[in-house]
Amino acid sequence: MKSVNLESLYATTNEKTHAIWLENSGSGKQREEDYYDPQKLALAAGIRPLMPHPVNHLLDELNELARHDPLADVLPKAGFHFTFLPLTLPLYQQRGRLPEKSRQLANIWADYEGKTLSIHHLRLVALPSQLLLAGIPDEPAVAMRHAFCEQILNSPWKEELLARHAQTPLPAPFWHSTLLRYRAAFLPEVLREFFRDRQSLFFGDVSGQLTLARINYNWTKCYPLSMQHLDASVAPRRDT
Repeated sequence: MKSVNLESLYATTNEKTHAIWLENSGSGKQREEDYYDPQKLALAAGIRPLMPHPVNHLLDELNELARHDPLADVLPKAGFHFTFLPLTLPLYQQRGRLPEKSRQLANIWADYEGKTLSIHHLRLVALPSQLLLAGIPDEPAVAMRHAFCEQILNSPWKEELLARHAQTPLPAPFWHSTLLRYRAAFLPEVLREFFRDRQSLFFGDVSGQLTLARINYNWTKCYPLSMQHLDASVAPRRDT
């Protein structure tokens, strides 16, 4: 879990994506599988802030551009969020009981629940088949997320956290919300142009209180879990 220069990382990521697009003029092979299970829910911590007006306008433009493209999965405005830390893969049903070790998670989360997370200078960051809205967090937030990771890694939830980050660094370096997932290897030219025309723009700042929740992949289903919820929703202990 190393500190990174986010300004440099976002710029470098965009440069790498441009290079990949130059080598691949079309959208390539369509994805046959979902990015994440569309039915089950994961545990994640994050914020659901008020949407800045520039972001609202950006999503309107993106929806208009992609509305006839069945491969474009644009983030619904109702799911607008920024992830603090994803904890698990999609493993849970909406009303299913959580494992008994959720009591330990409740004890850890008590130090973070309701704390404010602010992210500034929002801008577009492109991956080969996705568009992200990413920004720069307040400095205390970086230390807070590292501390939370360390506590989870020293808890019974270690394996779930490592499984969720099997393909990404821990924690993932970006502070972002995914605005668009495209069901192919690369974005088509019309969406690349959309990004190029706006890559130097900023879209405001966001701030919100941290919550731990059961969420689907785009946070349009979000069921916050307080300490009381975590303690009450665990499976009963079985006598052995």
